[in-house]
Amino acid sequence: MNKKFSDLMVIGFALFAMFFGAGNLIFPPSIGFQLSSKWFLGFLGFMLTGIGLPLLGIIAMAQNEGSFDNFAGKAGKTFANALNFVIVLCIGPLLAIPRTGATTYEMGIAPIMPDFNILLACLIYFAINIYFTINQSRVIDNVGKILTPTLLIMLAIIIIKGIIDPIGGFTASKIPNPFGKSFLEGYQTMDALASTIFAGIIINAIKERGYNDVGDKIKLTILSGLIAALGLLFVYGGLMYLGATASTLFDGEIGKTVLLISIIEKEFGNFGKVALGLAVSLACMTTSVGLTATAAEYFSRLTKNRISYKTMVVIISLFSAFMGAFGVEKIIKFSVPILVSVYPVVIVLILMNAFGPFIKNNRCYVYATIFTLLISVVDGLSAAGLNVNKIYEVMYYLPFAKEGFAWVYTAIFGIMLGMMHSAFNKTLEKENN
Repeated sequence: MNKKFSDLMVIGFALFAMFFGAGNLIFPPSIGFQLSSKWFLGFLGFMLTGIGLPLLGIIAMAQNEGSFDNFAGKAGKTFANALNFVIVLCIGPLLAIPRTGATTYEMGIAPIMPDFNILLACLIYFAINIYFTINQSRVIDNVGKILTPTLLIMLAIIIIKGIIDPIGGFTASKIPNPFGKSFLEGYQTMDALASTIFAGIIINAIKERGYNDVGDKIKLTILSGLIAALGLLFVYGGLMYLGATASTLFDGEIGKTVLLISIIEKEFGNFGKVALGLAVSLACMTTSVGLTATAAEYFSRLTKNRISYKTMVVIISLFSAFMGAFGVEKIIKFSVPILVSVYPVVIVLILMNAFGPFIKNNRCYVYATIFTLLISVVDGLSAAGLNVNKIYEVMYYLPFAKEGFAWVYTAIFGIMLGMMHSAFNKTLEKENN
């Protein structure tokens, strides 16, 4: 086998495994369940934020050689540092890591031992997480290498069986904008945020395999991103379809983890439910260890090693255990205002960096991110239940502004303002000369 092709497949599947957080499995079936007959429109929206944006994020970061400072620093160094901090917090101890513990409880423990205390379960889970992360053991990596393909094969069987022999039918959906709703739901994967961190890891892996040419590094990073995207496309699309066919079988208020478990139980009985629950739980552990190590290294470095890596692992794990005890649904509810505030800024930076050769002026980055952040924070406060939409009520006359896309217009305005500012400065320079 050609070495470059072999390396590409290894790196591509590694990136897929990094994005393939087991917790993300609960969102596509839930969206499909809510949209039912409109599931495909929803899939297109979810595909953009859950697959397209992470892929573009990998491309944008590859163009910046994996450096977050190069990626976000065009909008200012202080801004880049603050955004990096928030992203690591989101994919780390505040949201993503606790969700792995909560998902493990709800999918792997509760179906077998429904009376087991969730806080105790999370404390045990994160004690194991501490052990593997502090010791930087290769055991969990090796388990992950076996587990990810195994989980993917299990999901493939579940999806193919669900397509050939659907468990139910479609219902008429009353949701007016399935595309927009699913686009926003895609924020919950946090993969666009993660892509800005994961790309650096992938580029280092490419360097370790002897590829030092900038063109080779960019090409291999982008191709590995495409491999990961194809895997996510199959999983997300299949699970969304399964959720859509379950809309005639379950109550509309069913929880996300309960829905996925119930679908598996309908297809394969109790054995399938338990087997998938255990596999997902182990996959959550591999994800948790990776994210904890990444966050601990970042925060330890931020304190200039005054707080050691090992101490930071313990702090993050204990904090995540108490956050995880709130359960998946409450973590998701808590995360919505944060992600609604942060995601648009990251989207704008990803798109501007991806088309960087056409944007020569850093003022465009500065103004676009400032105006995007202003409006996305208002959307975030609104998502938190505060009545602040009157701040930009006039924008509601613009298409899709009410659905949470007002930031698109402010980003465009910021780019145009940056171009005008630059043109004005050039005119002044010519006049002075």
